[in-house]
Amino acid sequence: MRHVKRDWNRRTALSISIASVASLALIGGAVAVQGSGNSQEDLIGVVAQGSGSPPVEAAEGEASARAELESSTENGDRRGADPANEDAPSVQGGGVGETPVTPQNAAVPDAGAADVATDGPASPGGGAAIRPGEPTTAADSPVPVCGAGTFDAEAVKDGETWTARRGEQVLYTGPDMLTAMASAIGSLDPQRTSKQRVVVRGSGTMPASTKLRMPSFTILDVCGTIDAVGPGARDTAPIFARGVTDIEIQHLKVTGTPMYGIFLRSVENVTLGQIDLDMPAGGLGIRIDNYGNRSVPTRNVRIDDVRVTAGSHGVETFGVDGLVVGSVVARSVGGSGLLLNATTNAEIGLVDAIDAGTGTGYAAFRTANGNGRIGEGYPSNIHVEKVVARGGGRGVFCVSDSGGLVIDEVDIADTGNHAILLENCHNVTIKGGTVSGPGELRLAARWDRPNSTNITLENLTLRNTVLREMPCAENTTTRGLTFVDATDLTC
Repeated sequence: MRHVKRDWNRRTALSISIASVASLALIGGAVAVQGSGNSQEDLIGVVAQGSGSPPVEAAEGEASARAELESSTENGDRRGADPANEDAPSVQGGGVGETPVTPQNAAVPDAGAADVATDGPASPGGGAAIRPGEPTTAADSPVPVCGAGTFDAEAVKDGETWTARRGEQVLYTGPDMLTAMASAIGSLDPQRTSKQRVVVRGSGTMPASTKLRMPSFTILDVCGTIDAVGPGARDTAPIFARGVTDIEIQHLKVTGTPMYGIFLRSVENVTLGQIDLDMPAGGLGIRIDNYGNRSVPTRNVRIDDVRVTAGSHGVETFGVDGLVVGSVVARSVGGSGLLLNATTNAEIGLVDAIDAGTGTGYAAFRTANGNGRIGEGYPSNIHVEKVVARGGGRGVFCVSDSGGLVIDEVDIADTGNHAILLENCHNVTIKGGTVSGPGELRLAARWDRPNSTNITLENLTLRNTVLREMPCAENTTTRGLTFVDATDLTC
């Protein structure tokens, strides 16, 4: 967590102050924040194979798919195009002519709120070596050793038998990991207003078509691996939450074929600690959104360190206000390493991706769908310390009226598509680093959106690449650029 620690207090104060404005709306029911009722039936969600919810149209406010394939020939009314479908729900994957980035059983995230508003209490519920970014040590973790410290309930595996207990009370004994975890969580005080902790000790399997629901005011520390097996199903994940507050996952490793490793919707005050998702045949690593009530953002999310291999994106947010990320280390993900949509007030440490979105228009780090827009403007509110990209699709991609972005340093090489593409973006600054080809650094704009404005590129070394501005953006600034076998085609 070293990349972000020095900014945590400042950023937390900012996001909390922003969140306080919406607290009255939350209390009044603008978002149904679930309580902490803990019945075992509610904690375990099961979706019959092949059933799930019926397909849904794109959520209100999302444009339909309009992606065009970029051509080397620019014409008079076409300013450039995004090979990745910028507006469609991301789990659908690529744009026109692209292979979707999720497995065959992937589906559009359910845009409905049926799982959020309830009439009663809440429904409770390795990665490759880090290179070339900096490793995270156990001392950096909020909980240095998995399972250490006090806890309120636990699920422990001995041989092939799981036992869930709270104190001296045995809650479950049997072969099923999911039931053991749900039993431990279900034993917590149902009316609690502060966090209680469950520790899981051991590894096991659960069907990929099921989910463990997290209720409010719950800490889960998984000292083992959850292997999600069999066909995945929409709206499921080994760790799943809807409309809850104050939840924490201290340690977690997921393997197998889940639709999502972690899926959180319309939540508040979330902490994800040391997360390891090794699911190349699965779907999206972590998805956090506000689709339960699109008028109210998900607020105050902290992610310490993620290592992820996945069939789709590594980590994706949509509609989050107040985000702190220590590091995302993505290896061979099908889409972006870290993708921010309609997210504001974000502090990101390291994004380190190798072969992210190979053969697609996705990027190691991507912002889209009005990301960073506050009101009608783009004040600087998305800060990234470092982006490292090797191979894959793109290195950095800002698109679809996004902006308010400052990246301190980039280290990008050998991308199959653009090294950096800033398309219809506003108030974006890249402060230094190295960009090596063959991918270009491109300033572009689609004809159907406002032109890019206020782009600043400084202290960059460009090697074996092209800096291309087409069409001419508004108020572009370049300074301190070093060209090594590279071409400057700015206006």
